[in-house]
Parts: sequence; C-alpha cells; structure tokens
Amino acid sequence: MQLGSLRLRPIYNNVAHDPQGPTALRRLKVAVRPRRGKNKLTPQTERCGGGVCFKSKYNIDVDYEVPKKLQWYYAPAFFGFWFVIYLSLVNTQINHLPKPLTHKDEATHPRDFIAQRAEDTLIELTRIGPRVVGSVNNEVTTIQFFRDEVAKVQAVANDRFEIELDVQQATGAYMHWTMVNMYQGIQNVVVRLREKGNTNENYLLINSHYDSVPGSPGAADDGSMVATMLEVMRVIAKTDESMDHPIVFLFNGAEENPLQASHAFITQHKWAKNCKALINLDAAGNGGREVLFQSGPNHPWLMKYYRKVPHPFANTLGEEMFQAGLIPSDTDFRIFRDYGGVPGLDMAYIFNGYVYHTKFDRLNVFPRASFQHTGDNVLALTRALANAPELDDTAAYAEGHNVFYDFLGWFMIFYTQTTSIIINMIVSVVALLAVGISLYFMSARSGCSWNAVLVRFGIIFGIQIVSLALALGLALLVAVFMDGVERSLSWFTQMWLIIGLYLFPIIFGMSLLPALYLEKTKKDPLSLGFRIQLIMHSHCVCLVILMIVLTAVEIRSAYFIMLSVFFDIIALIINLITKWHRKAYWFAIAVTICQILPFTYFTYICTAALKTLIPMQGRSGSSANPEMTIALLMWLFSLMFAGFIVPLIMFFRKTRTIVLCFLAGTILFIIIAVTPAGFPYQAKTSVQRYALIHVHRVLHNADGSTRIDESGIYVYPQDRRYNIAEDEIKAIGETHKVSEFCDEEMFCGMPLYNHRWHKAREYSLWIPISETPAVPSAYPILTLQETTELEGTTQRRFNFSLTGPDHMTIFVNVKNDAKLLNWSFNETLIRENKPPPHFVYFSYGLDNSALEFTIDVEKTTSTFDTPTLEIGIGGHWVHHDIARSQGVSAHLDRFPSYTYVQAWVGTYESWYF
Repeated sequence: MQLGSLRLRPIYNNVAHDPQGPTALRRLKVAVRPRRGKNKLTPQTERCGGGVCFKSKYNIDVDYEVPKKLQWYYAPAFFGFWFVIYLSLVNTQINHLPKPLTHKDEATHPRDFIAQRAEDTLIELTRIGPRVVGSVNNEVTTIQFFRDEVAKVQAVANDRFEIELDVQQATGAYMHWTMVNMYQGIQNVVVRLREKGNTNENYLLINSHYDSVPGSPGAADDGSMVATMLEVMRVIAKTDESMDHPIVFLFNGAEENPLQASHAFITQHKWAKNCKALINLDAAGNGGREVLFQSGPNHPWLMKYYRKVPHPFANTLGEEMFQAGLIPSDTDFRIFRDYGGVPGLDMAYIFNGYVYHTKFDRLNVFPRASFQHTGDNVLALTRALANAPELDDTAAYAEGHNVFYDFLGWFMIFYTQTTSIIINMIVSVVALLAVGISLYFMSARSGCSWNAVLVRFGIIFGIQIVSLALALGLALLVAVFMDGVERSLSWFTQMWLIIGLYLFPIIFGMSLLPALYLEKTKKDPLSLGFRIQLIMHSHCVCLVILMIVLTAVEIRSAYFIMLSVFFDIIALIINLITKWHRKAYWFAIAVTICQILPFTYFTYICTAALKTLIPMQGRSGSSANPEMTIALLMWLFSLMFAGFIVPLIMFFRKTRTIVLCFLAGTILFIIIAVTPAGFPYQAKTSVQRYALIHVHRVLHNADGSTRIDESGIYVYPQDRRYNIAEDEIKAIGETHKVSEFCDEEMFCGMPLYNHRWHKAREYSLWIPISETPAVPSAYPILTLQETTELEGTTQRRFNFSLTGPDHMTIFVNVKNDAKLLNWSFNETLIRENKPPPHFVYFSYGLDNSALEFTIDVEKTTSTFDTPTLEIGIGGHWVHHDIARSQGVSAHLDRFPSYTYVQAWVGTYESWYF
C-alpha cells in the first residue's frame, strides 16, 4: 500500500488473511515518524498489530479496529439456548415411557407384554403385605400366590410347552463382605419353561426376589419385577413360537437378608448347573426406566442381544460405580457371578429411590408405563437369549469386558474393552495432530512465529489447568461449607439447587482466569478469536491426558472423555477445512453446532446419575459428607459438557461481569440453601431415615454374674443430617455414642443388625430407658451342649445349640491368648486368618429347628480354666406385631412427620465360656 512517499510492504499480500476476515478491516490509520537517534532513519524489525504486520525503517503506530464483541445482553440468549436443549431433549427423554397396553389391547397385540395384567398381578402380591424372611407372609402366603399364578399360566399355555414348578428349601452360608451370612430353611420358587421333547441342557435363568424389607410392601423392590417375570412367562408360554433353550424363572425368597436365596439356588438347586446366562431384575427405586448397569463379565456377546431391545437404557459408568462400591447396595447378580460363574445382565429401577426400603414403596407410586418399558425389554431379551446359540458354549465367547451406553434411549452403542483402548488412542493422536495443525495455521496467518504461538499456548495451557483446579476447589469449598454449617443435603428434595451450589462455581472457576488473561492481552498480536481457540485447544489437551490415564488404568468410562474430545476435533477439522478458524464468529458457530450432541448426552447421563445418587445419599450413612460426592460428580461432567462451551462466553462484552454473575449466583443459592427453602425432607415422598431398636441387653461375667442389665433405645441414623431430629431423640433420654462402648465390649455390646451398623457406630446412639421391651417370643437361648478335647490338653471343641427368633446375630471372640482353629460356620475367616471378633448373621425361613454349631479353640499359654470364648447373641423381631411400651410409643410418635423410623424390638446377651 502507498502512503505519500512512504511505501509500506505487508508481509501478506492481502489483509483478508487476517484471522478476523476481510470484513474486519474497517479502519486503518498509520502514523509515520522517524526514529530518534543520530538524525537518521534506522532499520526497524517486524512490527505486528491487529493481525497485520509490516516491515519498515520507521516507527509505525497502527490503529486497527478489530470486530466488536457481541453485546452483553446476548449472553442470556446464549445460555438460554443450552437450557432449552436440556428441557426439550434431556428432560423429556430421561423420563420418557411408552404407552402402557391394557387388557383391551391384548387381542391386537397377542405377542406383546400387557402392562395392565402385570399391574393386576402386583396388586395381588402387595395385598399380602410385607414379606420378610421367616414371616407367614413370606414363607406360606406368597408361596401359595406363586402356585396360583403359575397355574394360571399353565391354563393358557400352548401345547408345545411344558411348565414345571419346584419349591426349594435350603440351608447354607457364605461370606458377605466382612460377615458370615448363614441361612436355614429359606425358600425359592423355581419354574422351568421348555418345549416338550427339548433335550437341550443349557438354560436361560431369569431372577427376581419376592421378599421385602421389614415394614415395606415391596411394590417396586422387587414385586414389580416379580409381576414382570410372570407376565413374560405367560406371553411366551401362550405363543406358538419355538424356543431353543429352556428358561428357568427363579423367584427367590431371601434377597434382603441379604442375597441368601440366590446363593442357595446357584450352589444347591438341581437346575443350577444348567443355567448358562442370566437376566437379573431388581429395584433400587420405584418406577421410571430400568437401567442395565452390569453386563457379563467377560461376555460381550450379551450386549449384542440387549442392543435389540426397544427401550435401551444402559451405561458402563453404572457398572463401574457399582462394582467399586460407590453405590450402597448389592444384587443377586454378584452371587450368580461369583458362586456359579453365570454371565448375565443386571437391570434395576433406579429413579425415585426416596421410597426404596420404606413403607412408601407402594403400588400407587409405581407407574403402569414403567411396566410396559421393562416388560417390552425383558420380553425381547428373553426371546433373543432363549434362542441364542452362544448358550451352548458360553466359554467360547468369553472375550473381556464391554463398553456400552445408550443415547437418549434411542439406540445402543457397545464394543469390547480392547476396541475401546484402540478408539481412545486413535482419538487422542488425531486430537493432538489437529491441535498442532491449528497452531501452525495460527502462526502462518497471524505473522507470529511458531515459537511465539507455542509460548502463548503453553501459557494458556497452564491457565487452563489452574482454572480446572480452581473450579474443583470452589465446588469442594462449597461442599465443605454446606456441611460445616450443618446444611448438607439441601438438594435432597430440591434437585435444582445443585445448579447454583455447584455448577455455578465450577463455571466461574473455569472462566475467571481465561477472562482475565484475554483482558490483559488485548494488544496481543494474536486475535481474540485465535486466543479463544487456544483456550479450547488447551482444554482438549487436558482431556486427552485424562483419557490416556484412565485408559491406562482400565477405566472403561474413559469413553466419556473420548466422546468429548471427538466432537471438539470434529468442530476443529470443519473449521480448518472451511477456513472458518480465521473468522471469529464462524468458528464459534461451528463449535456450538458440534457441541449440541455431546452437551445433550453428557447432561442426560449427569441427570440420570443425580437422580440415582441423590436419594442414595439419604441412606449412605452419617460418616461421609454427601456434598463432596455431588461436587465431584458435577465437576467431572462439567469438564465434558461445559469445557468447550465456557470459552465462548469470552465473545461477549462485559465478560468479567458475566463471569462474576456466576459467583453472585453461587452466593445467592447458598443463601437459599441455608434457609427453610433448602430443607432436605418432605413427608412420604423424600423422608429422612432412622432405624430404631428397643433393646434389652444383658452382659455376663466369667463367673456367671451380670455386669450389665439394662434396656434402651438403639438409634441408627442413615444420613448426614443425623442431628436434625436431635431434640426428639434427646427427649427419649440421655444419649451416648455407641462408639463409647466399643473399646470395652465385643461389637460394642449391642445387637448390631449387620456389619454396616458396626461401621456406623460413631454416629449411632444408645439411650438407656427404664421400659423393658415386650418381645413376641422367648429370648434367644444359647446352650453349651458339651466340650471335647481334640489334641491333648491344648485344643478343645465347644458344641453349642441356639434357638430364638428368625433373625439373629452371633458374635464370637477369643480370650486369654486363645486361637480360633475352626468352626462349623463358613470357613473363610478362619482360612484367611482374620482376627476376631467375628460377625455371623443368621436367619431362617420355614425350618425353625435349633442351630447346632461347633467352635475349635487352642490355648498354649494358659489353661481352659480361664475364659476361652466370648459369645454374644442378638435377637431381632423385625416383622412381628410389636407391643410397644407406652413411653416408647410416645417417643416414636414424636419424631417429625418427614422422618421414616423403621422400628423393632431386640435383645442382646453375652457369655464367657
């Protein structure tokens, strides 16, 4: 270009090479002045400004007007765009259920699952009431219910099928986490459906349980799945369709105890060895869509059949969270896997977990459409697997773990873990190459050297790492603060509070430092558009590093990171090919369009995870801060659904003000959360849980005298806000932490119901009272029948007999340097040389005969004249009609309406032998 007598030579022939585009060049003012020095013009090196670079012998002041930022008032529309996508796609699809079929539809849908019929079956089942192991409801009435229902199926069955019913009674024991889980006379109802003349000995197993926890009608858990199985059985039996493999329908009668009946079946039943694949059906919520959260293991072929179900809802994340113990629950799937080696699919209801294991798990809460959703899937899956050739030799198809996930319930994607490693590495390499190419073009188009661009990228990469750390730190700070001021779980009922409490500070942390950096580098030779792209590239590289690490440690959920990087690279490749990366707003449009799918998917999974985990925090115990779980979850998902969207905020004017609005929003939501608006609980729909036992405990000395004989109330709060009903609890009497007794007494000298109660001892309470519980039957009676010398005088066998209620706990400890050699319970603890005391959980069904057991002990440093064994027996009347004392009833009735108190009476007595 020519200015007077001075010729300025642009490094590029056309200013249209400016990354802001040709329309960006609105005004170029050049002022020329000689350099001061020895009254002569001296050479001047390259000067860059506004994206246009010149070489001149003169100082040149360039006034280059870059494109104006968008007005700040467009920012709400930008955020609203993503909110509308969430409401229109995510919120609708996550709750979408098919139209339920009624009896009237059966004529036109003879091969289909009829939801209304399943609902009718559930009505009949829940009329029985709570079905607790050992109760008449569970052991007699429900068994007759199954006989009647199977007879109805036999009446309508096609002549090509034969149906055989078997009621199993079994006794056994196994290790459940840290306790011995022992059962006696529990029952299973087992039905085999097969074609007449079919000699195939490879069966498909479908399992659900009909027992319930004390006090709960068990409509969803697991009556809904029982009704679903009966309807699937009816539909298959009445249709004239071939079936290569017989089907075993297992209705197990002791899952809540826990998992005893499934162990009894897979280790003892005559058909167990023939079962080659499994469909396990359970519930950790009430209604909604059932999720497939465990597959295999090591049998990816199963997903080939699940992919064909009409309403897929499955995710590897759920499997890894469950198997890592992050979800406070367990299913029969583990028993079939560990004790029978049976591969399968584990499916359960997870939404509306607020009523799970409470008296509010009722039929009127369970939507009929959920029956249709689950029934369609289970029926399709049963038909497919019952004709699957893989059942003839499942070992031949064992190929490792799966990565699986659905998209909005529309379709399934799955592949093996080996394939996922290859995909993740390819995406990582392509991403790094694409970022490198983008940096090269930035250097070429801006006039800045390659090293200069790399330096800027390194600075922004560091800023991005600090920003992500700041986002996590702010979220955790809110979590610690909310717990510190005793306002945790404010989102328990009002889930929307999570947006302000955790999403807002995360976005603030992710955007603050980049916004300040861009503000401080307004005069940088790199244009605003290029600098924003560098922020996105930095986030991409962070995710690539994270993906490589997760893949290396074999975390299959690394596919989340892969998808996030994949869609970012798609946008980058489009921008590079179309040269939109040179044009600020065009490249932003491409990024926005390419982020719609990942944003939809990640918020869909995040919402499902929250709807699952939030109710679980109400029964996860008091020791851990639940706010930390939500904070970490929101940060992880924000990396994926917001990491490439947040930088686009920088295109708006008043960026700093917009960013600070998220901080202000966080403060506002904290204020709301600590007011009554943030109260966690609601009566019936989202209750606070307590377990309460009215106990009489007696502890004996070695000489037979009694050192403790008292009655009291044992209170086991099940969530973090254990002190919210402090006044009501203190009104019962003087409170003591259970942990105060644990140093002096075996298992604290209390009738702990299971091993989880021992873990919660620091937050559980003992309240001595004068009223003695009125137990429905005789106290447990432990009788030492005889002692026998085994080898010389140093080893002795103790033979005991125990009678009592159908739920008891047995605590065993050794004294005076004695060593536990063996016992007649499960031998795992002895074989692994675990130190005592030991916890044995015992329950029985129909068989109430005395429990006979032996304990072998060795003493080498003392004689058997001193105490050798300490045994404690806890008795629990969990399902009986309780005659509560007037005082205890008054205290229970005083608990707030938003609480659910599961109460029963119990005893505890210990002796030395």
